[in-house]
Amino acid sequence: MKPFCRRFAAAALLALAACSAPATRSNTAPDQVARADGCNAGAQLPASDAGLRQVRLCIDTRVDMQRTSLPFTAELAQTPAEQERGLMFRTALAPDHGMLFPFPREKVASFWMKNTVIPLDLLFIRRDGTIESIAADAVPYDLKPHASGGPVIAVLELPGGMAARKGIAPGDGVRWIANAP
Repeated sequence: MKPFCRRFAAAALLALAACSAPATRSNTAPDQVARADGCNAGAQLPASDAGLRQVRLCIDTRVDMQRTSLPFTAELAQTPAEQERGLMFRTALAPDHGMLFPFPREKVASFWMKNTVIPLDLLFIRRDGTIESIAADAVPYDLKPHASGGPVIAVLELPGGMAARKGIAPGDGVRWIANAP
């Protein structure tokens, strides 16, 4: 094969490989996802009991003056119907589980607890992956809205009181990768 043909064939193969790679949405640069801290953000997981896709995410925080990475399994509420239902009617949520509501673009997010049986912490996440604010221990069935203080790209719901127990605070980082809807 002539050198030009070899270069053309190699370029064509690279282009084909790039086109066939799955699209991903990430709130962090790819090199920040897999770290030696043992928290494998974006790990493939089976569907939840509710039939939702799940993703491994990591919250990077400081506990007792040491940086630590906390692993969680989050169900993805991606469609409008999934986001509307959220964790309504659920009677339990494992301590290391939650629900992630990723948005297609930044917005001021507002959540309420209508038909939500269990208390939740709502973590509002900025585009850069930092926690903008936390609505802690949202009261079950309460119709009072809990809103972010500014534009966010996602909201993570965790069991009520989890943020305080784990030392999670505004400014901490959240890492995840999810296939685009």
